[in-house]
Amino acid sequence: MTTTLAPARPRTLRYLLILGGLTAFAPLSIDMYLPALPTMTGDLHTSDSTLQLTLTAFIIGLALGQLVLGPISDTVGRRKPLLAGLALYAVASVLCALSPSVEVLIAARALQSVGAAAGIVIARAVVRDLYSGTAMTKFFSVLMLVSGLAPILAPVIGGQLLRLASWRGVFVVLTVVGALLLIATALALRESLPPDRRTPGRLGATLRTYGTLLADRSFLGYALSGGVMFAGMFAYISASSFVLQDVYGLSPQEYSLVFGANGVGIVLAGQLNGWLVGRVPERTLLAAGLTASAVGGLGVLAATAFTLPLVALLIPLLLLVSSIGLVMPNASSLALAEHARSAGAASALLGVLQFAIGGLATPLVGIGSGALPMGVVMASFAVAALVIFLTLTRRVRTDPTPAAVQA
Repeated sequence: MTTTLAPARPRTLRYLLILGGLTAFAPLSIDMYLPALPTMTGDLHTSDSTLQLTLTAFIIGLALGQLVLGPISDTVGRRKPLLAGLALYAVASVLCALSPSVEVLIAARALQSVGAAAGIVIARAVVRDLYSGTAMTKFFSVLMLVSGLAPILAPVIGGQLLRLASWRGVFVVLTVVGALLLIATALALRESLPPDRRTPGRLGATLRTYGTLLADRSFLGYALSGGVMFAGMFAYISASSFVLQDVYGLSPQEYSLVFGANGVGIVLAGQLNGWLVGRVPERTLLAAGLTASAVGGLGVLAATAFTLPLVALLIPLLLLVSSIGLVMPNASSLALAEHARSAGAASALLGVLQFAIGGLATPLVGIGSGALPMGVVMASFAVAALVIFLTLTRRVRTDPTPAAVQA
């Protein structure tokens, strides 16, 4: 039995809220403590570049965690690894809050990222279990509304928390978020992968699945273009706190408002994408998003290279960041469309390409000083994403499967 996608249905709303919360793990865990980075260097007696390793460790941990947990969820189902990951996330968040040194914080962040990886990779796999075709793209777009609130609210909450507590209070809040999602998932999220659709858990079979996915030019083109574009976002996430506060003189609260405004752009672009899906081919929408990202990246490069006023930086920055709302739903849907039997592994590779490349981009913005390194890295990745898309996804057909959700 099938029914069309209906966001107003109680079941759909429940899944939307829980899956949105799970996909929000990364922006919450990364963005909420960004306003505190300049003060953390003094508190932990470390340098900016060393402190940025807490971001690098988290991003790389997200990539590796998804690589392992995605195939596991194809074998044992979605619920067990998801619940274990959420429990690990809550415990690791407590360790982050109690970290006495930057070295301990880096290790705790790596552990925290593995728990967060379970939420991200399995949430995406659950969507593929339940939806196909245009309905899947629409659900990913609606999911941007829920998960997109995270980059809006996280730095604002983080900035306000700094008025009341130290940076450690941020990780206390993340502990509470992890615990609440653990409870909600245990009570309200049912298993989406029945036993007859699960795959053997042998290492050889897993490696063959990954080999098949990497040999699929369609999958690789969509996954790589989205992942490389996302890497430019990580450069922004890693460097913007220092650039906007230290170079342009914004306060933590002003920075959080700028960061939140860019998050609003993601949400609006995501909702526009959801309205256009079904009217405009997903591949066309993805091309538009990647083009906007490249234009925005070149604008950021110009603003930082010629030391233009703040507004000349913020406008292309908004264009680049907002384009995620067009890029990620379509790139994810098109990449997963032909891989229903290996949704966990395919979702894992999507995440690996996003976060591993992002982990490589993060330290690059620490090379040199001032705002220019951020501009160079963001522009380079944005343009590269468009080139990869145009090169690898030519002659690729979109999934013609009718919009439907399995009951």
